[in-house]
Amino acid sequence: MKTKQLFASLLLMAYGLGTAQADYTLNLMEGVTSISKDVYGLHMLVLWVCVFIGIVVFGAMFYSIYFHRKSRGYQASNFHESTKVEILWTIIPTVILILLAIPATKVMLEMDDVQDSEMTIKVTGWQWKWEYEYLDSGIRFFSSLDEASNKARQLNSGIDPRTVPNYLLNVDKPLVVPINTKIRFLFTAADVIHSWWVPDLGWKKDTIPGFINEAWTSVEKAGTYRGQCTELCGKDHGFMPIVVIAMEKADYAAWVAEQKSAAVEAASAAEKDWTQEDLIAQGEKVYANNCASCHMADGAGIAGTFPAVSNSPVVLGDMNAQVELMLNGKGMMPAFGQMLDPVDFAAVATFIRNGLGNAVGDSIQPAAIKSLQAAIPEVVYDDDDE
Repeated sequence: MKTKQLFASLLLMAYGLGTAQADYTLNLMEGVTSISKDVYGLHMLVLWVCVFIGIVVFGAMFYSIYFHRKSRGYQASNFHESTKVEILWTIIPTVILILLAIPATKVMLEMDDVQDSEMTIKVTGWQWKWEYEYLDSGIRFFSSLDEASNKARQLNSGIDPRTVPNYLLNVDKPLVVPINTKIRFLFTAADVIHSWWVPDLGWKKDTIPGFINEAWTSVEKAGTYRGQCTELCGKDHGFMPIVVIAMEKADYAAWVAEQKSAAVEAASAAEKDWTQEDLIAQGEKVYANNCASCHMADGAGIAGTFPAVSNSPVVLGDMNAQVELMLNGKGMMPAFGQMLDPVDFAAVATFIRNGLGNAVGDSIQPAAIKSLQAAIPEVVYDDDDE
């Protein structure tokens, strides 16, 4: 049985060292960018150099052990050292390292070269979602775990995660980029350190509060590429996926126009008066996607960790105090003032006060939330922070 397992492992390893990608491949993926292919090529070069060295070293060992064994009458030689051999086995590894350092340095310099970029996207890590801002077109949105995965991951959900497509690797709003376009990324964080990683792009970057990291990419093939946060960033670290959709340039231009149109509609929606019933209906969806993971779907919270919102003194008390807490956050609770648009913010605030066992009876309009959000100071980074 052990022999069969070893043979199967060797087959998988041999398959993984090839260029084909499979569910059980043991090798790096080649990716869909020039950088990712360069990284893959460098990896394979170093791997085969190591394989060659291993074959030479272990081959010499096994040859010596087998052909100079005691049963054949060989006697061990007595010698102290060989200066020539010691110099040789010092020079050869040094030369190998220098030769490998040349292509490695070239790839590293190429990865950091953001010059001549055609567009810039700012990525901000939040607990536990990503904010994307297209600095050239004014598009801005948050990307969170998709609703199906979010429901399945809840305690006692009764949903088999295996029935959810791309479980924990899907989002509500993906990052959309055009293909064959050099895109500069700026990375920062609003709370703790996160790390933005999409394997197909060939690199990952930490997002650090008060600091800006840079990277670039140019996707060669249209498609959907998935990744995750790879820095332990808190309770919901495992529920912070990344989805990048690469489109043909014409399709991307249509998407940009659609997003700008949606932004105009959202601004218009924030100015109108909403009925309490409509706010509660919308707020229930917002609560499920943003609040239920901590405060639970029924608002009961988790004793000693996350306070209940059902029959909470804060919720049953002054509306302004509750809204201020939601705007600015406190402790483990993030500041939703910059995460939610005025409509969603007003809706979830109203839902919490009139759902989940609460019946305060009041509501707040999106226009009021918009005014409060306008007063929140925006963090601006100087060039020295880069």
